Amino acid sequence: MKLNTHLQIDNALCGKVIKLEEGHAQVLLHTTQQMRVDAQGLVHGGFVFGAADYTAMVVVNDPLVVLGSASSKFIAPVRVGDVVLFEGKLTKQKGKKAEVRVEAFVEEKRVFESVFTAFVLEQHVLANKGQS
Repeated sequence: MKLNTHLQIDNALCGKVIKLEEGHAQVLLHTTQQMRVDAQGLVHGGFVFGAADYTAMVVVNDPLVVLGSASSKFIAPVRVGDVVLFEGKLTKQKGKKAEVRVEAFVEEKRVFESVFTAFVLEQHVLANKGQS
């Protein structure tokens, strides 16, 4: 299956798609020093959330998909050097609205979970928007 969305994303920050099937995707994030927030090597949760969001968008796999909402839980810390596997599955779809469940694992340990609500728009979210 061909990737159709978020084609210019920075894979170093948001992960790389390693599996893509109808209604299912896996993204792998290699955490780096740039993601560190303290001397102990804790990775900022925003990078974990960003990779999970990307995973959800890849599951929907439409060029005009956008995030509407998310209900997320950080279960365990992620450390610099961890390789995080994100697993996304389409759980509901009605018209242009999709619900995607994403779980993230370091080795076999679950570190994050979220349910994302995404929408496929008729046109790009920035179409006809004025410049700021």
